[in-house]
Amino acid sequence: MPYANDGGNAWNATKCTPIAPDPKQPGEACSVEGNGTSGVDNCVQASMCWGVDEETNMGTCVPFCAGTPDAPMCDDPADTCVVANDGVLTLCLPRCDPLLQDCSADEVCIPVPSGDDFACVLDASEGTGTAGAPCESLNVCNPGLSCESAAVVPGCMGSGACCAPFCDLTDPNASQTCAAAYTEPGAECVPFFEMGTAPPEYEDVGVCLLPS
Repeated sequence: MPYANDGGNAWNATKCTPIAPDPKQPGEACSVEGNGTSGVDNCVQASMCWGVDEETNMGTCVPFCAGTPDAPMCDDPADTCVVANDGVLTLCLPRCDPLLQDCSADEVCIPVPSGDDFACVLDASEGTGTAGAPCESLNVCNPGLSCESAAVVPGCMGSGACCAPFCDLTDPNASQTCAAAYTEPGAECVPFFEMGTAPPEYEDVGVCLLPS
């Protein structure tokens, strides 16, 4: 099970833990012992309690990815495999459209670390992740924004990255909308993926950045 071996709030190691009696299935409500990074919960084997509320210690069971490290996969085609925290976390999370932000109310649609898909994760922005705001992780930007390198975000004052709005490449007014999103000029709607690498369902996804 993923857990925080230093007692912190980031999963950085794995360990063996007992399987709870009458364990919960993926998609069912679950609970953790101690806190969300303890590595001890009541989910079935090959899954973990995710999106844990700090006050109630309740979350939802999500399955681990199957397949191999080079070719991870999820049993549900509506999910995508998210590998994070140096491989400690390998979770099958709901796939989403960053332009629609079609996740649940407490989630945000962000790029997965592999860079070829988008997934719903817990929204940690608290409404402060506006265009140009610094971001230390992908889910601290408001829904509809992506955490991008400071060098390409107009007026970014963050040490390494800032929030940038997604935009629709098929919208003729997209670049005007991008320019108006920041206090500093220069932003345009540029493709999120490098030329020729965008999956068919994401060919219209752009992001408001300084053009290269």
